[in-house]
Amino acid sequence: MLSRHTDPIAAIATASGRGAVGIVRVSGRSLLAFTEAFFGHTLVPREATYLPFPDAQGQPIDHGLALFFPGPRSFTGEDVLELQAHGGPVVLQLLVARCLEIAAQPGPGGEGVVLPALRLADPGEFTQRAFLNNKLDLAQAEAIADLIDASTEAAARSASQSLSGVFSKQVASLRDALIHLRMLVEATLDFPEEEIDFLEKADAVGQLQRLQTALLAVQAKAAQGALLREGMKVVIAGQPNAGKSSLLNALAGAELAIVTPIAGTTRDKVQETIQIEGVPLHIIDTAGLRESEDAVEQIGIARAWEAITAADAVVFLHDLTRCSAPDYIAADADIAATIAQKLPQKVPVIHVWNKADAQPLASSDEGLVLSAKTGAGLDTLRSRLLEAAGWQPAQGGTFIARQRHLHALKEVADHLAHASDLLASGSNALDLLAEELRLGQNALNRITGEFGADDLLGVIFSKFCIGK
Repeated sequence: MLSRHTDPIAAIATASGRGAVGIVRVSGRSLLAFTEAFFGHTLVPREATYLPFPDAQGQPIDHGLALFFPGPRSFTGEDVLELQAHGGPVVLQLLVARCLEIAAQPGPGGEGVVLPALRLADPGEFTQRAFLNNKLDLAQAEAIADLIDASTEAAARSASQSLSGVFSKQVASLRDALIHLRMLVEATLDFPEEEIDFLEKADAVGQLQRLQTALLAVQAKAAQGALLREGMKVVIAGQPNAGKSSLLNALAGAELAIVTPIAGTTRDKVQETIQIEGVPLHIIDTAGLRESEDAVEQIGIARAWEAITAADAVVFLHDLTRCSAPDYIAADADIAATIAQKLPQKVPVIHVWNKADAQPLASSDEGLVLSAKTGAGLDTLRSRLLEAAGWQPAQGGTFIARQRHLHALKEVADHLAHASDLLASGSNALDLLAEELRLGQNALNRITGEFGADDLLGVIFSKFCIGK
């Protein structure tokens, strides 16, 4: 029995549902006998051939294109057969079943079977094979899923950058510089009797400083890439009838939320994802915050506070037409105090004064002024939201990144900071310095998967769809 990582695998490689074209993919160490058993002849490598896909009785399941990619010049690094047929789910399922059937047939000369151990692929297993066969590193493999899931053009372009290896190359450059530093420290440890101070002679302090500067640049780009991938959760909060639903509709450019003059119209969260300069923002409209004896409204208000506490930014919407009313002022103050109590200090709160069309106000010291009804001031709010998100478009583009990448880079930065302190102190704790550099390199290695644990790989690839 072959190892699970070397078993030949088959699956539908296109999205579920109906389409004009669907693809069935088979990957394994040697598929020549399999292709001959399927079609009765060999296929020309990397050349599309139009032919029938026969069933066990020789009747065509469908007609389509067959492509054979001999390994290692394939996506997975193994032999790969792709069957491009009409994209009906039944047709594709019949083709997968036929592949499994052919694999179990007696082999040439009646010995064994055509393709031993062929099985259905697990989610993400084709990409996992590419990683295991050194066709992709881990960051590139993750970029495939990010490219598929991209919600904006900017996110798609950044994921494409990561898939092409831009992120991995920058990580590799940091790793090479770190390895060179480790070499100097190890040389000093291994030859203590030598009169040469390897660290001073090679300007280890300067090398470490340059490495830290380069790391900061990569961290900044990775943070922008993570923002493009994850987006930012923005909650619109305020009293009833402040115009929260109108603001959501204005930002989204569609009538998503019901708007009426009746207080308490919004009873539950309404969410829409918009993009500003390619950055996805998940805008959440919430129930008006007030004391209520209505059981349904109370649930909506509780959910509003849950959304606020989980937000990356809060738009606190005020009503200009009521801004001088004592009861309104007191209620706003209570909401502001509760928000300050529930939110971490790092979460920005943007104060916005709405209904400028009904109650003109040139400016406010406490926030910006707009009209959700006319659209005046919306561009300023969009800019403020981007500022709150920390968006700073990098020259030359950016690459997609995940939270685990940010955590790994932060860990590297911490270890380099400790190493810098040890160097600056002039202490002889070279063994501690060597350990900090080693740990820093290990954190970098986790990004591309050079020393990734099996459980980490399992989590990552399990989130892929079948056929990827």
